[in-house]
Amino acid sequence: MSDILDLRRRTFFEGKRRAVVAAGMTGAAPAAFAEEAKALPDYVAWKDAAAMIVHSDKTLETRRGAIGTGSITPADRLYIRNNVNVPDASIVKDRDAWSLEVGGVRQPRAITVGELKTLGVATVASVLQCSGNGRAFSDHKPSGTQWTVGAAGCVLWTGVPLKTVVEAMGGAVDGVKFVTGTGGEEIPAGLDPKDLIVERSVPVEILDTIVLAWARNGEPLPLAHGGPLRMVVPGFAGVNNVKYVKKIALTEVESDAKIQATRYRLYPVGGKATPQDPSVWAMEVKSWITSPLETAKPGRLQNTGVALGGVNALAGVEVSTDGGKTWLKAELLGPDLGRHAWRPFALGVDLAAGKHTLVSRATDNESKVQPENFPPNQSGYSNNGWRVHGVTVDIA
Repeated sequence: MSDILDLRRRTFFEGKRRAVVAAGMTGAAPAAFAEEAKALPDYVAWKDAAAMIVHSDKTLETRRGAIGTGSITPADRLYIRNNVNVPDASIVKDRDAWSLEVGGVRQPRAITVGELKTLGVATVASVLQCSGNGRAFSDHKPSGTQWTVGAAGCVLWTGVPLKTVVEAMGGAVDGVKFVTGTGGEEIPAGLDPKDLIVERSVPVEILDTIVLAWARNGEPLPLAHGGPLRMVVPGFAGVNNVKYVKKIALTEVESDAKIQATRYRLYPVGGKATPQDPSVWAMEVKSWITSPLETAKPGRLQNTGVALGGVNALAGVEVSTDGGKTWLKAELLGPDLGRHAWRPFALGVDLAAGKHTLVSRATDNESKVQPENFPPNQSGYSNNGWRVHGVTVDIA
């Protein structure tokens, strides 16, 4: 796994800090918070509208102040990111009838969700985070949704381990290097499927961690989040967690679909993506403040936030109330739900009147520390710099 993380860093260059902008956010994009709330799209009308920023009908972000201090993100506050149109709701009317084609095994075949449920069951807590979370803090203003911190949440996924399915089908064939998942979204007629299809390949070394999930937080997986079946890849960026998964294959090579070959790659600002550039795979150690955000009264208050170890387990979090000059150890809240879950944190401090810049930095169990500044890449992916994720609070 260290090889994967080292590979990611090849194309990075050092960046600068963004200016403090709207809503008391360091580096936040004004458009993300200044505009009036938009109506929720029909397919997610059940979500908490007050907690969501509607960027488009395919992209909804959880407001920073709505993240809270819970270990698990409520369903009605979990962000939405769809690369193509959401399938028709008819696919979740008979969830157990959904069929998955499995290849790259010695006994390849199609299998229904109903049958998958007879093979085994497991529940894993893991952070789901869009690759572009934090993109709004990029100096070079990359295209794409201007996510700040709310394209992330921690979810309890229930399903069958992919390893169990592979073993039930005779094991993997020789020479496989990747697990390739293909989504079941409908591709409009007349368009090249390779341009639009959601098909992602991840290293076969992590096969043991992958879960084919049919439930989220103890309830059937909703259409909006990939139901009836989703390929969940703990520790890896959201795009690799393929929704409406219709096909899984153990393969010798990565998918040649555009979403794999060039779209989610880490390459220099101003450059052009190639299949040789590092893929957006493993997530990095990261944290951010969730409260207070804009104003507070002088005296004792609680700085709260969330932190994740990325592909590794979280070891701890520090908080600074003076923009990173001095640091204090924060307390991790709630139960430890495992290597791939996030942990809420809190630090009680006394703050005098004036402006205070609150930032946090996390450390994983391999002693990797969240960096002050994130080296930029063209698409603004994987930003985990602690400085731009801070907030400036007016104590008065």
